[in-house]
Amino acid sequence: MNRDNCKTNISMRKYKHTFKFDNIDVLNLTIIYPTIHMANNQISEAIINNQINMQISDYYMYVSIKLYDLAVETYKDSLANNFPFHPYEAYMEYKITYNQDGFLSLYIDKYEYTGGAHGNTVRSSDTWELCNGAHIPLYCYFKPEANYKELLIEEIIRQADENMDTDTPPYFEDYRKLIVENFNPLSYYLTPEGLSIYYQQYEIAPYATGIVVFTIPYSIVEWHPECLC
Repeated sequence: MNRDNCKTNISMRKYKHTFKFDNIDVLNLTIIYPTIHMANNQISEAIINNQINMQISDYYMYVSIKLYDLAVETYKDSLANNFPFHPYEAYMEYKITYNQDGFLSLYIDKYEYTGGAHGNTVRSSDTWELCNGAHIPLYCYFKPEANYKELLIEEIIRQADENMDTDTPPYFEDYRKLIVENFNPLSYYLTPEGLSIYYQQYEIAPYATGIVVFTIPYSIVEWHPECLC
């Protein structure tokens, strides 16, 4: 296999837009996103860039219609009741976590502030095999007969138990139960250290803890990105 077909250069771009109502700023949108460049593999380049562009387009549509309508409604209510109005914020940012050995992995954080004490962030992620542009599901890193969910949850709980052995425990009291209930095979990305499995805000911990990430060493998975391509 030609390894040059499995390499990519990445340029990061920023898009900003302010939505107005009655000439008042009601919603600020920021999107920070990657563009993939693969000189020797334009097919994979197009596949991955198209997927990213579709994600951005979907988010823009959501922000420009649903979130904008909510912002305008809040602005009108504030005006009618003589309350201060703070513009809504929508922020989408891609973070590259792995780009070597023929794999590209990243996560996307979508942050929204719609008033109140703080905003909220939702994370999603994608991993591709660069040689063919294929999206890789979590089970592909394990042998067909392996109970990969059980293996991962066991290691996550072991790490969580260690993290809870402190004066300020970071998770809810029933964190073990919540780890099992909220495990999502879509919620992963690659890093140089291993497979990172994440839980959304509030799924296993209070807001102050944020999005919780557990990195499973490749030695436990019995796989390493260098195995392919």
